[in-house]
Amino acid sequence: SNPGPMEYRIVNTSDGKELYHSPVYLDCTVNIGEFLAIVHALAMLHKKKSSLPVYSDSSIAIKWVKAKRVNTRLIKTESNAIIFDLIDRALFWLQNNTWQNQLLKWNTLAWGEIPADFGRK
Repeated sequence: SNPGPMEYRIVNTSDGKELYHSPVYLDCTVNIGEFLAIVHALAMLHKKKSSLPVYSDSSIAIKWVKAKRVNTRLIKTESNAIIFDLIDRALFWLQNNTWQNQLLKWNTLAWGEIPADFGRK
């Protein structure tokens, strides 16, 4: 459900290797998960000085990253307070760093489900 439990992972699209798998967070939205995954991937690649592109199947999350702003209707509660902390940290990173990586929309119709999805659709 949305909102509901959320987890995300970062996967290398070349070899399918999982590079990161988040814990499960309660009372969150899919778009927030996609946003956090993109920023996490950008930070990882920035640290490695890699210019590899970052793909997401969420146009909304890509838009949020580019705007350095999250536009969610999710209400902060005791059960999801950690999510809002992660959003704040991600926004801080975006506002204080630059990156060379292209943010690209995954073409699900042409390429199938994005490898980072968990196959639950």
